[in-house]
Amino acid sequence: MVRRAAGIRVERPTMQDLDALVDLWVALVADQRAHGTHLLPEENRSTARDVLSQYVATDRVFVARDPAREDPVGFVMYHVESGLYDEDAQRGVVDNVYVELPYRGAGVGSRLLDAAEDALREAGADVLAISVMADNERARELYESRGYGPHRHVMEKSAESDTQTKGDDEE
Repeated sequence: MVRRAAGIRVERPTMQDLDALVDLWVALVADQRAHGTHLLPEENRSTARDVLSQYVATDRVFVARDPAREDPVGFVMYHVESGLYDEDAQRGVVDNVYVELPYRGAGVGSRLLDAAEDALREAGADVLAISVMADNERARELYESRGYGPHRHVMEKSAESDTQTKGDDEE
């Protein structure tokens, strides 16, 4: 059953929401296991709590709330990149987006993304980025429909793989 997004509020969480946010993060990672993430949900609960508390304290997270429930039904985390190198663009990064299954397909994820993108623009970002698991077709389609496109590809293989490409020096 898909719930309507009409009554859903997107707002800043408080520290009282931290336990519920951690539960949502664990659910996100559990879902991403089907798409190939190497993160372990429960094993990272404590670290996720530390990171989420920093994001809440620095206003870098929004939650979606159904008025019929006390706890959030979704969240988005984001930040403006700062690094060691000078760049020709200020990148705003959407770190995580998650919506509970009954609320998916009702525009809740888009509303969370809207809030994060607006906050990133207000913080000076002129390029927006989001990472997605290669096998997560539904999320990729959502992000592409919002104008996101490939920028960098990360490829991996098993360290035990014996597959090699013949190079010029292997003849």
